[in-house]
Amino acid sequence: FSGLLTQEVLLALLELQDELAGIRVWAAGEGRNVTLQDVCYAPLNPAAPGVGDCAVSSVTQYFQNNRSRLALTAWQQDSKPQGTVDWHDHLIYCVNSPLSFKDITALELSCMAEYGGP
Repeated sequence: FSGLLTQEVLLALLELQDELAGIRVWAAGEGRNVTLQDVCYAPLNPAAPGVGDCAVSSVTQYFQNNRSRLALTAWQQDSKPQGTVDWHDHLIYCVNSPLSFKDITALELSCMAEYGGP
């Protein structure tokens, strides 16, 4: 990976996404505040979407927008060479197999997004 894609950059992206997801805008025509849930595409929960139901396309979705999953490491014993796997390995796997419910690393993380889709 180059210096452009680091764990710190992904964490900053998660922070930005959280800020954007929390924005409320007054809609005079509606007479109320409008939020992301009011305007997002939520294919698996269209009737009453929460922020996590919105289909947001982002590299952080490979970690379900979860900081703890992004920080995980694990010892990989069944590969050559053996060693520690982390977010790099999970990201590479998911880019190649985005529909996977469990990667083949020792992390065993899903590639599916927080909202449940690819």
